[in-house]
Amino acid sequence: MRIKVDQRGSSKVAIVESDSIVIGDVQDALDLLASVQYNEGCEKILIPKSNVAEAFFDLSTRLAGEILQKFATYQTKLAIVGDFGGYGSKSLKDFIYESNQGKNAFFLPDEESALDALHRLP
Repeated sequence: MRIKVDQRGSSKVAIVESDSIVIGDVQDALDLLASVQYNEGCEKILIPKSNVAEAFFDLSTRLAGEILQKFATYQTKLAIVGDFGGYGSKSLKDFIYESNQGKNAFFLPDEESALDALHRLP
């Protein structure tokens, strides 16, 4: 896993680059969060959808809720980037829509829109 930092003014976003799953469970998310905060000094993380376990997108596993709660608790913003159109679940579509209306987690189609959303946040 590699971390690249995108900085605009005082806003810093850690961009995760990996060839494998980085967030497979809650502990993985906590490890990523702690590593990025400690090593990079970032409280905003952008990660490709391909680096997040598919179980995250199955709301019945409760994995998404548990992980996003950890990010909120540790005051870290998260953007997951990718194509979410292939999911047929109305619940997931509603979850993504509601998340995108808030200020803690975003599900966006490309890195540039995710960076814009994260950098707009305090």
